Amino acid sequence: MSVIKKDSTVKVHYTGKFKNNEVFDSSKSIEGTNFVDKDPIEVKLGEGMVIPGFENALEGMSVGETKTVTIPSNEAYGPIREDSYQEVEKKFVPDTVKEGEMLQANGPNGAMTVMVKEVKENTVVLDANHPLAGKDLVFDLEVVAIS
Repeated sequence: MSVIKKDSTVKVHYTGKFKNNEVFDSSKSIEGTNFVDKDPIEVKLGEGMVIPGFENALEGMSVGETKTVTIPSNEAYGPIREDSYQEVEKKFVPDTVKEGEMLQANGPNGAMTVMVKEVKENTVVLDANHPLAGKDLVFDLEVVAIS
């Protein structure tokens, strides 16, 4: 039986959750949610296609094996970075902008998505952190194929 190692290409079904069991992503249908069956994701280990903790959790698994793993934020999307906040004048955002909304912005590497962190009287604080930054994540994994 083959097991996943550093250069393996694998197909895996997954369900990503927060520690409170709220699901944020899944390749399988989950009753009562908008998640519907999708093809398993294909990952070539060692190429950085998925977060480090996800990749590390796959190593040593074999076809048909399932596992639940908790991935700390430093092996997921990293900590929340204060330098990813930027305060801009309101004239640079839509008039109707509200906290929690996602906007497209031009960054040093092209277009990027930012979240409106705070709306002040004359300015808006934008957050360019990944939405899952600073969060520990729980993944249910099921290995479908290894090549």
